[in-house]
This record gives sequence, C-alpha cells and structure tokens, in this order.
Amino acid sequence: MKTPPIVSPQDWQTAHQQLLVKEKELTHARDALAAERRRMPWQAVEKRYEFEGPEGTASLLDLFRGRRQLILYRAFFEPGVYGWPEHACRGCSMMADHLADLAHLNARDTTLVYASRAPQPDIERVKARMGWTMPWYTITDDFDRDFGVDEWHGTNAFIRDGDRVFRTYFINARGDEALGNTFAYLDMTALGRQEVWEDSPEGYPQTPPYEWWNWHDEYGEAAEPSKEWLAQTRRGTRDKHP
Repeated sequence: MKTPPIVSPQDWQTAHQQLLVKEKELTHARDALAAERRRMPWQAVEKRYEFEGPEGTASLLDLFRGRRQLILYRAFFEPGVYGWPEHACRGCSMMADHLADLAHLNARDTTLVYASRAPQPDIERVKARMGWTMPWYTITDDFDRDFGVDEWHGTNAFIRDGDRVFRTYFINARGDEALGNTFAYLDMTALGRQEVWEDSPEGYPQTPPYEWWNWHDEYGEAAEPSKEWLAQTRRGTRDKHP
C-alpha cells in the first residue's frame, strides 16, 4: 500500500487547516440543501393505507403517534430477501444498528418508524434477536409501490395538518447512508431541526439550539406519544381515521 507522506506536526496542522476549509464548505452546502428541502412542495396523501403493528391495524396517520411529523424507513425483511427468516436484509440491518435514540426526534415532534412486509411475529422476533426497539410495522397494501420503496429501501418524510397527511421528502440509495443520526433525520423533514439559526420559511417553529437538547431519558412528555393517540389506542378507534 502506498501511503501519504509522513510530515511534522506543523505541516500536518497546515494540511488539516487547508482541508478544513472544504469541510466547512460541505457543512454550509448541507445546510443550504436542508433549507431547500423545507421549501419543497407537499404531496397530499389521499389514498388510505393500512399497516399492522403490535397494537393491531393502523392507518398512516396512526403511525405519527400524535406527533406532527413522520419519518418512515422501508426495510427489507420478508420472504425472498436474503437472510429470511432469521435476519432482515444486511444493509437494512446495518441501518437499524446505527439508529440514534428516538427520544431526541420525538422531542422535535417527530416520529420514526420502520415498515416491512414481514408479519408482526417475525418482526418482533428479529427485533428481540438484534436488540432493536424502534416501532416496526407490516405493510399490507400498495404503500411501498406508491412511495418508491417496493424494490429498494428508502426513507419517506411526512407531515400532518390535523387529519390530513402530506409527503414532504424522500431519500433512498446512498442517500440513506447518512441517516441514523438525529440531525440527519431532522434535516430531511419539512420543519428541519427547528432551531433559530436555520433558514426556514416564516412562521416555522424554531427554538435556540442546545436549550431543547436533553438526556434521552429526561425529555418527559415531549418524547411520549400524544395523549390523543394513547386514548384512541385504548378505545380501539385508531383505524377510524380517514
């Protein structure tokens, strides 16, 4: 293997400072891209979709768990996928291993879920084997085909206005490689990180950075499903959403 040159600490610092200029350019370009995502038009989701989850049948609206935003990753775990039935797809499994604690996303009024075509007993079994705890639903209809994830993994972002659901962004292929981190997920959403430094449309929710950050076990109600969602679950009325 041909290695780079070996240099003094001073020369190393010079080389690093030169590269740091490009690092900052990349960071600013990423911020600008996220700002454009927040200005993407929204696609109304008019069709009703149904999933199966641990609590039974759920609509797409139910998957929000009462929060404003939803991020849905389509993982490949089902008959015909390499690893079945002991494992999900190796790439999707690596994505799952990278997943940050979801309390941080929840505190920004955002829910993240996984969805596959595997039945719930198989999903619960593989989650237990791999130590995963994210909400993971079973696709029962054309959701994967309609949202570009029937043949390949991908991540869709949605927002709701009351009971109306809108698709706001989509990332797949190598774009998924950057996901797993809380900020990377927030950067793909319609509301972003919701911090005051961001270039967001007027009226978007924004608070100072650092001030909303917390230990994942001390967010309290901000990281819990809404009382509305929990009440609907207890009443068994979640599947009545339009």
